[in-house]
Amino acid sequence: MKKSDPVSSAFEQLPTLLERDAALIQRGRLLDVDCLLGSTEHSYHVAIRAGRIADMVPAPVLMRSWTFGYRATPEAWTAFWQPMPKAGWHDLLSLTKRGAATLDGDIKPFMTHLQYFKDLLALPRGAGGAA
Repeated sequence: MKKSDPVSSAFEQLPTLLERDAALIQRGRLLDVDCLLGSTEHSYHVAIRAGRIADMVPAPVLMRSWTFGYRATPEAWTAFWQPMPKAGWHDLLSLTKRGAATLDGDIKPFMTHLQYFKDLLALPRGAGGAA
């Protein structure tokens, strides 16, 4: 059940991009969480175990729980993934502040591992993002 839009395609690259970044995996080695990540139109259930994406399936999945969700508009992801994003579009928390993204649920794992999630979700920048 693949989505064909550029933002979903960029999200589907995350597991591969993460596996190429040993330092980021090491930074997340203490992280085990099930979360909902993606755009406001198409999101993914992502299971992170020891800093690696162990499972990632398109949402919604009936009866599948998640700890927190971070979703942004497709326009916000496109701006965020630019090689040099404009001010206000460069950071996950900036996107929430401007109302282009939402962070809900139990945000403690997200905030505890904030730099990990910032770097994880910025990985498509180096791969061309949602061009």
